[in-house]
Amino acid sequence: MRKVFKLTQEKMDAYAKELKYLRTEREREVADQIREARAFGDLSENSEYDEAKNEQGRLYARIAELENILQNAVLLTAEDKGDGVMTGSHVTVRDLETGEEIVYYIVGSQEANPMEQRISDESPFGKALLGRGVGEEVKINVPAGPLRFEIIAIK
Repeated sequence: MRKVFKLTQEKMDAYAKELKYLRTEREREVADQIREARAFGDLSENSEYDEAKNEQGRLYARIAELENILQNAVLLTAEDKGDGVMTGSHVTVRDLETGEEIVYYIVGSQEANPMEQRISDESPFGKALLGRGVGEEVKINVPAGPLRFEIIAIK
């Protein structure tokens, strides 16, 4: 079964831009590094050549990864949003223990960054929020014990 990547237009554009850069400029740079390293002579003891070839391998792996993501991407749009929490929603929650309110952006796994309150829809917290509505209580079991939140707003 193929993996589907849920992406915002912003992230899809960033991946397309990175892919274009890697296929053009970066690929030429790596080819030049290999050509330059070959000029140093014996390839069996040429660490510059080995490093350039390793860089080429990393480059092609990233290109393949980006192509896979873009080929299997699903664009998140405003029309996809219903009344409950969905991927692409901005959700304001209140920690029922501390009273602190936090706004989280529910995103696909490729865009997740908890330090920026961008929570993956595949994470335990993201899964617990999906489909829930304003006023509902959400309980997430973590090793330190259950966490309880109330959904305050959904945008």
